[in-house]
Amino acid sequence: MLKKVQFWFDNARPTSLPQSILPAATAIFLAIHTDGFVWWLAILALLGVAFAHLGLNLFDDYFDTKKKKQTYREELQHTGMRARIGKTPYLTSGQATENQLLVACFVFCGIAVAIGCVIFLFRDINIFWLAVTTAIIGIQYSAPPLRLSYHGLGEVVIGIIFGSLNMIGLYYASCGSFSYEMITLSFSIGLLVMNIVYIHSILDFIPDKAVGKRTLAVLLNNQKAMLVLLFFIIFIPFLIIIAGIFLKILGLKYLAVFILLPMAITLFYMMTEFVRNPERKFEPKFWLGPFNQWKKITEYNLEWFMVRWLTARNLISFFCLIIIILTFF
Repeated sequence: MLKKVQFWFDNARPTSLPQSILPAATAIFLAIHTDGFVWWLAILALLGVAFAHLGLNLFDDYFDTKKKKQTYREELQHTGMRARIGKTPYLTSGQATENQLLVACFVFCGIAVAIGCVIFLFRDINIFWLAVTTAIIGIQYSAPPLRLSYHGLGEVVIGIIFGSLNMIGLYYASCGSFSYEMITLSFSIGLLVMNIVYIHSILDFIPDKAVGKRTLAVLLNNQKAMLVLLFFIIFIPFLIIIAGIFLKILGLKYLAVFILLPMAITLFYMMTEFVRNPERKFEPKFWLGPFNQWKKITEYNLEWFMVRWLTARNLISFFCLIIIILTFF
């Protein structure tokens, strides 16, 4: 039983959890000094976000598999295209069936729903509508009839559900109210969450276009336009902080996030180099954050992808951690 749980947990891509857990945790820390804060509801809501995220990852695998068999990435790799190999190797290898995957989807999301019901009992209808809205948008990321990720809206969806909706929901679950400070910060964090997926779509532009997956990068279909949009997605979060301070919604302490500006600039530079010179290699630097299992990544020749994707993940992680630290001041 434990092996089966571990199997599905690993295949649900837990490495992506920071893009939902850290924004959720940030919302909790922003709420901690608010009247009405209940610590056990906050922790329960955080667990609910984790299970929902893992469940949505598996649903994405399921509906992508139903749409296009995942062997296309291996086929592209054999033709020399720079593709990430095997999004669902556990299906192509025969370790699991599509029906078993669907059951795992419902188990993960079912636990999230059960947690949401408990929170609803102690809060009000606002939690219900936030949860339902998030669930519908999240499922429609790759599920019919909308298949938002196949129409250039997947990156926007991820930014909304794991950024703003995530933080608003966690804040409300924790203390039963809303805050202009938290909502403003959620816009910055939502864009940085969106940035992770958008960078993914730029790096996977060729295989996604070949298979007909209409990501935002494929929709733009122009490398200069991709980089212009990336510039705004990476740097507008910092401008939102400035605007929040100017409007007296945020305190001056939030200028501390600008310590991450060199990291953001480096990330943008690595992406411009990918467009101009995709063969150029970059080595991880300690100040860019952790690079998990780097030796294994290099063995699979995925460092060109992961050095950029992990830097994007670390940027949002550090952004959230700085805000969490600032809540103590």
